[in-house]
Amino acid sequence: MAYTGRCACGAVTAEIAADAPIAVRQCWCRQCQQLAGGSHSTNAMFLTENVTITGTLAAHAYTAASGNTLTQSFCPACGTPVMAQVSARPQFRTMRVGFITPPHDLTPQMVIWTDDAPDWAVFPEGIDRHAKQPPPPPAS
Repeated sequence: MAYTGRCACGAVTAEIAADAPIAVRQCWCRQCQQLAGGSHSTNAMFLTENVTITGTLAAHAYTAASGNTLTQSFCPACGTPVMAQVSARPQFRTMRVGFITPPHDLTPQMVIWTDDAPDWAVFPEGIDRHAKQPPPPPAS
């Protein structure tokens, strides 16, 4: 299955030439909570070479809790979060699942940064949980 993505206003689109993501994670780090307006973000990791973005992205880079430089990219017209790029993992694009056009099969396989989650957070049953950042998945 190939994937496509579109921001809320249509100025930014994506084609993802992959049968499946490398990983799908629900993230509760503080930066993702800020990005999502108080909850978690759900992210699908794809090989960088498989992601083609059309349109102009705005971006902001900062040092994340992991110590890595994290670049958040979003549509400058409507603000839709599109993807993130982590300096330690240039081989991956972390696509925001809300940007990816449904229907799709992108269900979280893991919850990360659970130590940063608020007390009211509910984690999906039956999937791995990590208090902080887990090791990167294999690229193939």
